Amino acid sequence: MKDKARNHWLILVLLALAQFMVVLDVSIVNVALPAVSKAFHMNQTTLQWVVTAYTLAFGGFLLLGGRAADLFGRRRLFIIGTIVFGIASLLDGLAQSGGMLIALRGAQGLAAAFMSPAALSIVLVTYREGHERNVALSVWGAVASGGAAAGVLLGGILTQYLGWRWNFFINVPIAALVALASFRLLPAHESEETHNNLDLPGAVSVTAALMLLVYGIVKAPGLGWTSSHTIGYLGASILLFAYFVWNELRTEHPLVPFKIFRIRNVVGANLTMMPVVAGMFSTFFFTSLYAQTVLHYSPVKTGLSFLVIPFTIAIVATNVPRIVQKVGFKPILMIAPLFTASALFWLSHVRVGGNYVHDLLPGFILMGIGMGGTFVAVTIAATSGVPPRESGLASGILNTSQQVGGALGLAILTGLATSASVRYVQHLGSTPTKLTPALASVHGFHVAYLTATFFLLSASVIATLLLKQPKLTAAEAQKEAGAVGMH
Repeated sequence: MKDKARNHWLILVLLALAQFMVVLDVSIVNVALPAVSKAFHMNQTTLQWVVTAYTLAFGGFLLLGGRAADLFGRRRLFIIGTIVFGIASLLDGLAQSGGMLIALRGAQGLAAAFMSPAALSIVLVTYREGHERNVALSVWGAVASGGAAAGVLLGGILTQYLGWRWNFFINVPIAALVALASFRLLPAHESEETHNNLDLPGAVSVTAALMLLVYGIVKAPGLGWTSSHTIGYLGASILLFAYFVWNELRTEHPLVPFKIFRIRNVVGANLTMMPVVAGMFSTFFFTSLYAQTVLHYSPVKTGLSFLVIPFTIAIVATNVPRIVQKVGFKPILMIAPLFTASALFWLSHVRVGGNYVHDLLPGFILMGIGMGGTFVAVTIAATSGVPPRESGLASGILNTSQQVGGALGLAILTGLATSASVRYVQHLGSTPTKLTPALASVHGFHVAYLTATFFLLSASVIATLLLKQPKLTAAEAQKEAGAVGMH
């Protein structure tokens, strides 16, 4: 039994390391963006695609990756995804142009779309539902939310001392280690389904619909919301989503069996997750730019300034399972986003002549508290009551909400920030000063942070209205008490 328990926790460490690598790659490049921009002569609008290409491919293919894990074996898909992720990372580091880097970041996101849901579904079937799983998911949630902040620090160190390319090279040995260890530690899993028919029309249509939706929103600020191109992209996305729904309702083996949405908390948790990530992950993009271009921090100093966030997340996330056991996940998801909203509201007041203690630190602490509570609780909510044979699907849906939310959030907030900066300069008329670029950028950041604050407030409202706290029977309560005693 001790060997089994030890192997269970080794499996969790292995899977958490893989997830850390996946999440890290959303934020690790943020600190490197000024260096990438200088190397390939990219402006801010083009530069965001270094981040968006990854999150777009990741989010677009997650439903396919999650369902494929259920049908063809979780371990197999996880190992294949990890190997491809490592290869794509190596090629990212060798990129010779901005366009090449963006394309390869898309390939990296595609690999992550198979890794991440397979890893989370292995966690769900390894630990029984209740306190044991909640403890495992608290580690998972801490890694998922802390990886973003830790990426800024690691990205700063690598960019300053080894060069921006090492932000990608660092993944190669980690991916190799994870893939090799997976053969030894992960149990072979085939399929719990009676078929292996993958719904390719559904997979292609929903992936294309998600990508066109995000692409249309990314391009809209430049092209205009009423331009024929924007209407074309968004209209095509709506038509593809409609086809996807029609296809899923009529096909014998749908990519997304809609009965999973009868589980109310699956719907509520995913709708809560999207605005949370839309507001939160975009913050790392803007705050990294603020620290380096306005406060003139070095990449390492920028990374160190973010370090308080993962520390705060770790403290909060490790205590969430106990709180969930006492009050459930719903109260946490009503309150935790409000901490993050407070953090974003604080950051909406950053100054051109600011300093770390006044302008950033209070917001970072509040953000760590909000992220630590939200990510753990929303993962528990989104996976509770899901049958094992659909664990990969549930994982894919949750990750899709996260990545599409992040991509949409970055697209919307970047567009708003850029437009606000341009309007600020135009209103100055013919009296610009040497501070004008910094003032214009900070004005844009203010607009982005305030909009992100609204996203987080809406997440709290969604959680309040849609989530349902499951009630334990007397037998389940006794079982939970026994599980707590074991820990």
